[in-house]
Amino acid sequence: MLVVGSIEEGRALEGQEIGVSEWRLLDQKRLNLFADATDDHQWIHVDEERARAEMPTGSTIAHGYLLISLLPSLIEDIIRFENLERVINYGLNKVRFKNMVPVGSRVRLRCVVKSARKRAGALQAILENTIEIEGQDKPACVAQTLAMYFFKDNKPA
Repeated sequence: MLVVGSIEEGRALEGQEIGVSEWRLLDQKRLNLFADATDDHQWIHVDEERARAEMPTGSTIAHGYLLISLLPSLIEDIIRFENLERVINYGLNKVRFKNMVPVGSRVRLRCVVKSARKRAGALQAILENTIEIEGQDKPACVAQTLAMYFFKDNKPA
């Protein structure tokens, strides 16, 4: 696991692939819980019988936003921050859902630091996140996330 303890250490990662997370299982229980949490009960995610009959996968598929919501947890498999005061989610750039994720699939994150700059006393990082599906060449999702990492010893002047 990569450890970052300062803005300078974060900036040094610009342009590098920083790692690959552990695999995560996307079972029907997780899809149902996400549907309940977001009120997104579209049948392609929760109606197993109908999905078996009508979906090209022959099964329900994961919500795209479920994949996005897993990013912070998956990133924690790859990188650990020390001396950190707080992290602020600053948004998303381009997000594309490129492949359906059938229920029962395992996914993992491959992460590249596209940009790492000092901004407002913090490390502003733009990460290129690719969510891969075990056994498939085409990824489930590619998304750029922006975050501000505030370290304890880097207060703005």
